[in-house]
Amino acid sequence: MNRSVRVRALLALAVIALSLHIAVTVPVRLGLDLRGGTQLVLETRSTPTTDTGREATDRTLEVLRGRIDGLGVAEPALVRSGENRIIVELPGVQDPKKAAEVLGRTAQLTFHPVLGTAERTADETSRPLPKRPREHVLPDESGTPLRLGAAALTGEDVKEAAARFDQQGGAGWHVTVGFEGDGRAGWARLTGEAACHPAGDPARRVAIVLDDKVISSPQVEPSVACRTGIRDGATQITGSFAPEEARELSLLVNGGALPVPVETVEQRTVGPTLGAQAITASAWAAAIGTALTSLFIIGVYRLMGVLAAVGLVCYGLVSYAALAALGATLTLPGLAGFVLAIGMAVDANVLVFERAREEYTARIRPSTRSALAAGFRNAFSAIADSNITTLIAAALLFFLASGPVRGFGVTLGIGVLASMFSALVITRVLAEVAVSRPRVRRRPRLTGIATAGAVRDRLTRRTPRLMCRPHRWLAVSAVALVLAGSGIAVRGIDLGVEFTGGRLIGYATAGPVDPDRVRTALADAGFPRAVVQSSGETGLTVRTDPLTNAEETEVTGTVRDLADRAGKVRDELVGPSLGEELRRGALIALAVALGAQFVYLAARFRWVFGTAAVVALAHDVVILVGVFAWLGRPVDGVFLAALLTVIGYSVNDSVVLFDRVRELARRAPEEPLPDLTDRAIAQTLPRTVNTGMGAAFILTALAVLGGSSLTDFALALLIGLAVGTYSSVLTAAPVAIRLDRRTRPARGTSARLPGRA
Repeated sequence: MNRSVRVRALLALAVIALSLHIAVTVPVRLGLDLRGGTQLVLETRSTPTTDTGREATDRTLEVLRGRIDGLGVAEPALVRSGENRIIVELPGVQDPKKAAEVLGRTAQLTFHPVLGTAERTADETSRPLPKRPREHVLPDESGTPLRLGAAALTGEDVKEAAARFDQQGGAGWHVTVGFEGDGRAGWARLTGEAACHPAGDPARRVAIVLDDKVISSPQVEPSVACRTGIRDGATQITGSFAPEEARELSLLVNGGALPVPVETVEQRTVGPTLGAQAITASAWAAAIGTALTSLFIIGVYRLMGVLAAVGLVCYGLVSYAALAALGATLTLPGLAGFVLAIGMAVDANVLVFERAREEYTARIRPSTRSALAAGFRNAFSAIADSNITTLIAAALLFFLASGPVRGFGVTLGIGVLASMFSALVITRVLAEVAVSRPRVRRRPRLTGIATAGAVRDRLTRRTPRLMCRPHRWLAVSAVALVLAGSGIAVRGIDLGVEFTGGRLIGYATAGPVDPDRVRTALADAGFPRAVVQSSGETGLTVRTDPLTNAEETEVTGTVRDLADRAGKVRDELVGPSLGEELRRGALIALAVALGAQFVYLAARFRWVFGTAAVVALAHDVVILVGVFAWLGRPVDGVFLAALLTVIGYSVNDSVVLFDRVRELARRAPEEPLPDLTDRAIAQTLPRTVNTGMGAAFILTALAVLGGSSLTDFALALLIGLAVGTYSSVLTAAPVAIRLDRRTRPARGTSARLPGRA
């Protein structure tokens, strides 16, 4: 074992040992879509007297943190997003209505002197309470209109409030309020002035107002002296409260008033059983998909395949440990990305083994050991380029997407880096040690790289002449684009709630439910635009325009009347303004993805090849969206994650092909580009087929076993895998040839590629 192998072996052992330690001792933080709970996105709103900004949002964040602490939620998370949005995660909270009400109330608590009663008029009782009115009319608890003076105290004067139960005194549940600082003197002055009026006089009362509503207006006791007042700085708020109402009121008073109003622009609730089912289904998909992929790789590459399978296990360990060490949140799309990256991790190994096969079977290298070393060396450029393009897609998902889809970007990025380490360090050490053993050297066919393989053997005998008439393949691609485009034009794109705004509610039922019956019942109940779809064998989803909580209750009641033991397992609410913003962000992400891939490929190769690759990517995007339009499947945030992943995957194939074209052009600079491309296709097709098969096993397992939450994701990736494999060879290559001919009219048959590495 030479020095470089020893260094790589020590590095591999150190990383594996550290990863094992982290995996055992540090748990991965699960997102709410996997462990259950509620996520709220709150947006601060400006008023005529206030302006929103970072400072107002930060003050609002602190008030909300105090309120959530009072709710007793375990491990809540509050973070500011942008200038005026706050993301709140409440694990285990399955009643988003109550949480949204408590968090969103402005809780402007004021204490007013009562000047007397007033005649009830609609105008007076509906008028909003000014900030510092000289006199105002509001109904008390019984509905009697009271004339109130200017606020003498506010919630800022309150030290603390607590819910209490007084059974002996007959007050029942009430809220005790204690004042501090100037509030103690202010309370004594307010009650002292009220005590100067006779018992029974409305002016002997003090009105306690919360958010423009009189919640209590008690009379000052006869024992309190005029001008003296209550000097202990305490009072009680009574009002026949239920226990929950008393606790909620004390929580609002303690939390303080929000400096600006807030609005819930997005709300997601996932039941714990749905998250547990997703974890179980994804685990089975990962296990079965990895087993099938490993068996396929072992069947193709024999001993090297066994070592690649060991490398896959190490990859899983390293990537899981990286997620835990970085404190990344594993979401449902992220879990799917973790499973998908297993299939993509095979790509680097396949590239190396196929290059080693070429070196050995062409008699360029005399031994499997030297052929393997050459395989790692020659494949590095294609591995680096293809993985960088995938990292670009992962970075765009992280910076431009939102919610759980960002978790997919994190997982995909970590998976790409872990797969490179697994292939270029761990598998390489195992392979180099294996081929140096005397028993293996005497049996080179055992390694799997001493044979050409069925695909390569057939292509070696006869190189296909695919690029002699590139316009034929462009015509096929044009027909596919027309068919896909007609689906978009005829059926339309079914944008998900994330992009349109609205409410999506998922139900689990005890048995199958007829969506048409539910759709008719909801139309009769006043929801004619509700979209009802089956979700799995015993599930149902209802998608509507934005609903109030009262309307959501009516929808759920209608579903439960028709479905046996229907339980709500998912509830998503997205405001129209946020939906428009997310839709715009998705288009920006797509445009930036195509532009970034073009810039990178143009820099690494030549603008002709960068343009050809981007044309192929646009071809893949249109076809994938068109197929989903024909199938009537929703285009949502998870679909966006799949689409950007397809872009990265399709670029991988184009990069491998163009990298080989560049390499061949250096050896034969005067050979026509179509001939070079045909040779490059023949030499890289075994890698394309074997990598595609490895990813297909994983995605098929995810589509079949991943559950309804991941079916569309896996379906989009399977379609993208097939279309991307086709387009990278039979769309990108013909486009590159046609562009090269147009840009080089004098030497249209010459490749003359720059020798960039």
